Amino acid sequence: MNRMQPRLHAVHHVALICSDYEKSKHFYVNILGLEILAENYRAARASWKLDLALPNGTQLELFSFPKPPARPSQPEACGLRHLAFVVRDLDGVVDWLVSNHIEVEPVRVDEYTHKRFTFFKDPDGLPLELYELPALPQH
Repeated sequence: MNRMQPRLHAVHHVALICSDYEKSKHFYVNILGLEILAENYRAARASWKLDLALPNGTQLELFSFPKPPARPSQPEACGLRHLAFVVRDLDGVVDWLVSNHIEVEPVRVDEYTHKRFTFFKDPDGLPLELYELPALPQH
């Protein structure tokens, strides 16, 4: 049997679990500007599932569950380290976040790509990165 290596085309979605559904929904929708695709309450799980989209079609699934354990952050644990978003105007996005009382780290330059980036956190402390690509790559 001749098997070909599978080809992955893109990230479809990233799933996040939050501790305070309304606070996280406000953050991702009103602060970060993600579009709501669907919102469903799953009574059997006592859980909300909010499907959000970025302009390129990548989706975030935001879940709430009763009493989820805290995310280990320090020292860094195995698994997802952070989630990075492409932005065209890093300074403009940083200004927007700061004006909405979101603490943002100083902007740095990646020593390998020479691109500017910074980090901030969601309401549950998940590290989020802004990575500046003024012209988005064509694929």
